[in-house]
Amino acid sequence: MRFQDLLAYQKSFMVAMKIFRVTKSFPKEEIYSLTDQIRRSSRSVSANIAEAYRKRDYPKHFHSKLTDSDAENSETQVWLAYSLECEYITNEIYFDLLKDSEEVGKLINYMILNPTKFGVKE
Repeated sequence: MRFQDLLAYQKSFMVAMKIFRVTKSFPKEEIYSLTDQIRRSSRSVSANIAEAYRKRDYPKHFHSKLTDSDAENSETQVWLAYSLECEYITNEIYFDLLKDSEEVGKLINYMILNPTKFGVKE
């Protein structure tokens, strides 16, 4: 199996791309702050899942990279809340992205709780 085949990777990549498209309309003054932050944190979710999968021979590293991924996912949710409060996104977009992000969080948690299903040796 490739890391690209992991459902958590696929969904997190999709969320990051949705965020990229939405943030294209953010104000120019946000380019080095909110826009940059939310894009980087959302992209880090899938990147850390890929790294975790490659580290599956080392259970502690696998766990560590997945908790990093979960933390980046949570950070993304914070930036989404700021985007809503700043009126850069609608309630509909916010709740859609939040739902997707929460689903990614559940998938990451499943990987953390079931490492042997992903090739991690006990």
